[in-house]
Amino acid sequence: MSSIIRRVRNEDWGRIKEIRLDALRDAAASIAFLETYEQAAARPDEFWQARAATAAEDISVRQFIAEATDGRWLGTITAFVEQPGGQGALEGDIIDVAQTHLISFYVRPEARGSGLAHDLIRAAREWSWSLAEPRIERVRLFVHEDNSRAEAMYVRAGFRHSGVALPVPGDDTRREIELAVLRG
Repeated sequence: MSSIIRRVRNEDWGRIKEIRLDALRDAAASIAFLETYEQAAARPDEFWQARAATAAEDISVRQFIAEATDGRWLGTITAFVEQPGGQGALEGDIIDVAQTHLISFYVRPEARGSGLAHDLIRAAREWSWSLAEPRIERVRLFVHEDNSRAEAMYVRAGFRHSGVALPVPGDDTRREIELAVLRG
């Protein structure tokens, strides 16, 4: 399956919304997101426009998409910089080194198993390592403890368990498991 990996642009806001809603409707992927389809669908266009602008222009955030030769979006991943001393994405998550956090990762069912997931991760990692300030020391992500398929893919992509497990927001009975890659 032929595609290009590129950064999103401001004018992509409608497609950013579309792929996010598709991900939230996907039974195999919805466990990976901390919002529901109904929550995302209720957001006004201005939210999606602002999200696109941040991902297209901000130097500390990068959203990549995999675009097929026919223009279809096959997948997406977002990386954002976390600074030492800051609060991380989940409660109890304290940042101790400059790192990027990978979120909103989704590959459409027809592109799964094609290597596209690894291509998106590679783009996010290469961007992370390319940053001069701050110098990124690790790239990390969280995976729901019941999402063994995604966890196995992340391990194949070079991520290792860090030993950190935090409660899923809104459900203290479930855990998000941190996996990370250290700067080589």
